[in-house]
Amino acid sequence: MPDTSRPDSDFVANFQIDQRPVRGRAVRMGAGSLSPILHRHDYPPHLARVLGEAVTLAAMVGASLKFEGRILVQAEGDGPVSMLVGEYRTDGGVRGYAKFDADRWAHLEKVNKGAAPHMPQLFGPGGRLALILIQDDPSVAPYQGIVPLVKGTLSECAEDYFTMSEQVPSRIKLAIAELDRKGEAPIWVSGGMMVQRIAADEARGDTSDVWNEAEALFGTLSDAELVDPDLAMPDLLFRLFHEQGVRLEDSVSLEDSCTCNEERLIATLKSMPDDSLRDMVEPDGTLAIDCQFCARHYSVPIEKVTGPVS
Repeated sequence: MPDTSRPDSDFVANFQIDQRPVRGRAVRMGAGSLSPILHRHDYPPHLARVLGEAVTLAAMVGASLKFEGRILVQAEGDGPVSMLVGEYRTDGGVRGYAKFDADRWAHLEKVNKGAAPHMPQLFGPGGRLALILIQDDPSVAPYQGIVPLVKGTLSECAEDYFTMSEQVPSRIKLAIAELDRKGEAPIWVSGGMMVQRIAADEARGDTSDVWNEAEALFGTLSDAELVDPDLAMPDLLFRLFHEQGVRLEDSVSLEDSCTCNEERLIATLKSMPDDSLRDMVEPDGTLAIDCQFCARHYSVPIEKVTGPVS
């Protein structure tokens, strides 16, 4: 189990509030997962923060998956940011990337005078958030749920997703920070927490009062607490819910890990028309491809894809 007392520990775990119809999940990411992703891409700081939130959200939601596979938190629209993806796999691997227009982004930052942009500013009035579940079993079709990106933050839009698509009242908080460490390079860290109401039944009765209490306690959680290097997650949970009793369950380790490889790339290229591929050929007879997630560069000889060029 990772050392959850450090800001660069990388894990996601469920937690239980004793004898309460409320379930929760907590995540922290840093040197082994989120930081290399954000430093690799070197996005503008506000965009890096939103991408970090998407990756953190993917890990937090994905830890509940009951199958082998992955979840994508995907935001898209016609604003300065056209696409943003955070991915979590059930082996603990995470990755992410964003596509944005540099000129439109510069204009947005000028308009906002340094303030963080809200979701409609980033993705436009028609922006949408999708949570896409993909099983490793190819016989099972992916599942996708979509909500509009109309709220100010990604966490608020994610709450809308669970309320509208899953009919599960949820509260979600995400926090991102870049920490300066004496004598060391800065590190991006994130923290996330969510609580969800469990529906009433004959055994539990009406759960509304207990849920309202949990919401009120959750509302006291601050960004600083979520990323505090000196506040271990079990201690943070005790601070929030000690009167009810709370325990953190076994965690899943998270790591920066991409699934790209040349074999998979060649299979994808073979599905494209030969004429299109030959238009992409470099002077040395190769196809130059960069992975959008990990930025790994591939040089694939055209003969491996279409056969010899006539």
